[in-house]
Amino acid sequence: MPTLIDKFSEARRVEHHRPWPRVVVGEVTWRVAARELADGQATLLGLWGDTDAVHMAMLAEPSGEIAVVTYECSNGTFPSVGAVHPPAIRLERAIHTLYGLEPLGLPDQRPWLDLGFWDVAHPLGARNAAPPERARYEFLPAEGESLHQIAVGPVHAGIIEPGHFRFTVNGETVVRLEQRLGYVHKGIESLMAGAPLDKAARLAGRVSGDSTVAYALAFAHAVEAALEVTVPPRAVYLRAFMAELERLANHFGDIGAICNDASFSIMHAHCGILRERVLRTADSCFNHRLMMDGIVPGGLAEEPLLLGASKIKALIAEIRGLFPKLVELYDNTASLQERTVSTGIAKPALVKQFGAGGYVGRASGRAFDARRAPGYAPYDQLKFDVPVLNEGDVNARVWVRIREVEQSLSLIEQIVDHLPDGPARVEVQPAEGMREGLGLVEAFRGDVLVWLRLDGDRVARCHLRDASWFQWPLLEAAVEDNIVADFPLCNKSFNCSYSGHDL
Repeated sequence: MPTLIDKFSEARRVEHHRPWPRVVVGEVTWRVAARELADGQATLLGLWGDTDAVHMAMLAEPSGEIAVVTYECSNGTFPSVGAVHPPAIRLERAIHTLYGLEPLGLPDQRPWLDLGFWDVAHPLGARNAAPPERARYEFLPAEGESLHQIAVGPVHAGIIEPGHFRFTVNGETVVRLEQRLGYVHKGIESLMAGAPLDKAARLAGRVSGDSTVAYALAFAHAVEAALEVTVPPRAVYLRAFMAELERLANHFGDIGAICNDASFSIMHAHCGILRERVLRTADSCFNHRLMMDGIVPGGLAEEPLLLGASKIKALIAEIRGLFPKLVELYDNTASLQERTVSTGIAKPALVKQFGAGGYVGRASGRAFDARRAPGYAPYDQLKFDVPVLNEGDVNARVWVRIREVEQSLSLIEQIVDHLPDGPARVEVQPAEGMREGLGLVEAFRGDVLVWLRLDGDRVARCHLRDASWFQWPLLEAAVEDNIVADFPLCNKSFNCSYSGHDL
């Protein structure tokens, strides 16, 4: 049976791209690749721009085989993938916004990240220009009797990132939801260009603060692949320990917040206590509650300050003593179940089409976990299950988180029991010429992808893709036919990242 890369055998293979191949293709093969996605033969992992080219990462499931396909835009255009595969539409709108490369046939030509505030058009493109006079942004229409619109955001109540939600409703029933994001655009990719590795690693860890470990790890994997660096075993295990602590903290926070949006604040309070316990343990070990800047290319920034097995196991014992009681409380509270069961259903077919990962994907039948396939160390040496449900509602997304908490506790125990001795870092030596690397890591909300090109000891180009790119559109679909009052519940059960999406 031909592999994914075999289907592009006539393409020109790029040297020094690791650990998976990158090939440069012509228009015919580019369209073949797009058709592979549209027909469900492969999953879109990422689609991003370059000065005069576009790159597309594709995944063959369940083998975990990955390939990057490149199309050189000699005249500033490229055939739209979104024309046949809707998950690519927002990515192509972002490419046009940032680079000025035009996706021919794209059904939605509206700008994406540029909200009309920039003083330059296409800031990452080869031909920067003054911004044109922009027309008013038009939201998509909805037809029917007795419809009205509700505009929410971009500024929200409480401490939350900005994003605009435009609801079209019939009474209390949501007929259409459309998002407009980009308010947290920080210019990360522009800041990455020309940055030395230490600065770039810090930038990667700040794309989305709740996933700082995952982003730093994906960036490190990309650098280490490009430069063929072998990381010490102790660092490999400690990185996984950090990643599972991050997963625990976020899942506790999410479970509590979902219940709080259903007016069940006692769960919020108790889950907040468990989250605080995990964050304090992280701070004790890595001198930072979020473990920011702890992972660098080559290993860890420094040896953990405190990593006594007895103290880590005491944390696990405390969680195992309290968490099952909270799970029982959640499961046996009828008023809470009435709000979460059958609310905000993400249909499995749509989840598969968009290649949505994390608890959004696994709650709707997509059993993808980057730790398992394509996989990376040390998870190939550890035992864990990937919980999968099919209902696709808020309740299922809660239960996937619950089961993942249980798996993370088991993984941490295994890591502590088998933690190797030795150094926690190896020095990374730059190579002459261009080197390219790709990293794919499982964050708490799904897979994070980092692709980069190194020029000596500096980053020439770096693209970072959050799982939220493929989850935000599914929230629009999941909230349809629900009542407006259930949107906060649906939204929190997805918990997509604004910052990770907007870059």
